[in-house]
Amino acid sequence: MKIFVATLGTETNSFSPLPTGLRAFEETALFRGDLRNEPETFINIANKTWQSLGEADGHEVVQSLIAFAQPGGPTVRKVYEDLRDEILRDLKKAGPVDLVLLFLHGAMMADGYDDCESDILKRVREVAGPEAVIGAEIDLHCHLSEHLLAFADAIVLFKEYPHTDVAERAEELYGICRDTKRGLLRPTMALHDCRMLGFWRTSQPPVRQLVRKMLEMEQRPGVLSASFAHGFPYGDTARIGAKTLAVTDGDPALARNIAQELGRAVWDMRNRIGEEYCSVDGALDRVLAGEGGPYVLADTADNAGGGAPSDSTFALRRILERGITDVAAGCYWDIGAVRICMEAGPGSVLDLRFGGKCGPMSGDPIDLRVTVRDCQSDLWQTGLDGLRAHVGQAVRVEAEGGIDIVLNTVRTQVYGPDVFTQLGIDVLAKKIILLKSTQHFYAAYAPIAKEVLYLDAEGALVRDVRKLPYKNITRPLWPFVENPFVDPHEGQETTAA
Repeated sequence: MKIFVATLGTETNSFSPLPTGLRAFEETALFRGDLRNEPETFINIANKTWQSLGEADGHEVVQSLIAFAQPGGPTVRKVYEDLRDEILRDLKKAGPVDLVLLFLHGAMMADGYDDCESDILKRVREVAGPEAVIGAEIDLHCHLSEHLLAFADAIVLFKEYPHTDVAERAEELYGICRDTKRGLLRPTMALHDCRMLGFWRTSQPPVRQLVRKMLEMEQRPGVLSASFAHGFPYGDTARIGAKTLAVTDGDPALARNIAQELGRAVWDMRNRIGEEYCSVDGALDRVLAGEGGPYVLADTADNAGGGAPSDSTFALRRILERGITDVAAGCYWDIGAVRICMEAGPGSVLDLRFGGKCGPMSGDPIDLRVTVRDCQSDLWQTGLDGLRAHVGQAVRVEAEGGIDIVLNTVRTQVYGPDVFTQLGIDVLAKKIILLKSTQHFYAAYAPIAKEVLYLDAEGALVRDVRKLPYKNITRPLWPFVENPFVDPHEGQETTAA
C-alpha cells in the first residue's frame, strides 16, 4: 500500500482578538521533510506513529506537511488556503494512494471558511478518489457534523483530557483504515447530538467513568470505535456542542445505537461533571487559611490553549495587592518585556511593565520593580505525555517577597513544572503556583500540589457560556434551556438524549 499522511489544524476561538497568521504556525509547528529523526511532540506524534506502523507493515509512507498553530482567532484566509493547497499538491504528486491519514483539530475556522476540516476532507476526497480510504484523527474539542463524516471512511477522537492518548488513537485509526483497504472491515459511522455546551475533565470521576464506558463499548462485537466530542464552546458556529460518534463494522443500526447510548450517558451526567471554580479572592482566602504548599491556581480564563492572549493580570494583581509572598507565576506572553529583560541581562534591577497588552480581557499592565534572574533564548517545556512544547525566549524576573514571574515570547499554556525549574525556580518551595492553563497541566502538577484550585477569573475564556455573545447557534442547547429535547411549540420531547 501507499499511505499519505499530513497534519493541518488549530483551535479557533471566535471571540479571540488574535488573528492566526503564518507566524502562529511557524512558532508552533510548520514542518516539511523526514520525521524519523525529529523529537516527538504532541503535534507530530500521530504522523510519526503512522509512519512507523506503515513501514513496519511493509508499506510506502508519503509524509506531507505538518502545520499546527496555537489556538487563537480565525486563521487568515490566504494562510489557510496556502497550507491546505500544499497538502493537496503533495497528494496529487504522490499519485494513486491507498490510505490517507490526517491529523486535524476539528474546531478550525478561517476567514471565509466556517468548517476547515470538512473543506480539507472534501478536497482530499476529490484528489484521492473513491477507492482511497480516508481517516482523520481529531481533537475531542471539535465541532462534528454529518457533513464532515460524509468525506471520511473513519474518524477517531481523543478520549482523554488532558490529551494523553494521541498516539494510541493514531494506532486505532491506522488499524481501522488499513483493514478497510484490505477488505476486512466496512466502517460505518453514526453521530448523535447531545445538545449540550460544557466543559469536561477526564481526570474527574464522572467523566472518568465515561472514558471507561467508551473502552467497554469498543469490546462489543462489531464496534470499532466510540468517541465523545466535548465540543469547543468558544467557536461560534451552528455545529457547536457536545456529540457522540460511533464507528462499527458494516452495521449502521449498531452505530446509531452505540452513539445514542453514549449520548444518553453524557446527558445523564450533565449535573455531575465536577466543574468547581473559585473566585480569585476565594482561592487566595483558601490558600492563606491552609498550611504548607504549593497550592496550584489555574488561571483558566487566560489559557493560550483555548485562544486567550496569555497576558492577563487580574489574578497576579490581586496576589500583589494582598501582599502574598512565595509565588511562582507564568507564563506571561510579553515579547516587549522579554526583550527588555534580555537586553538588561541576569542580575539587573529594573522597573518593568508587563502584561495587559491585548485588550480589556487582559486587564491593565503591571508595573513592578524586579530583578532579572535568568534568561533563556530557546526554552522548551515538557508537554502532554512527556512530549516537548516550545516556549521561545523566556526570562525569570523576581519581585520582593519571593515572587517569581516567567515571561516568554511564544504564546503557550503551562504543561509541566520544568517551565519554572529550568529558570531556577523551586516550585516546591512556593506557597502558590499561578499558572495559565485549563487542564493540560493537571497530570504533572497534581502529584506535587497541596491542592489544585481552578480560578473563575476575568479573561477571554469565561466559564459561564451563557455570557458569550453567540450569533450562530441555531438549535436549543443546555444550559441555555433546561431540556433542549422538548419542542417549544408542542411541549413534547423530540429525539431524546
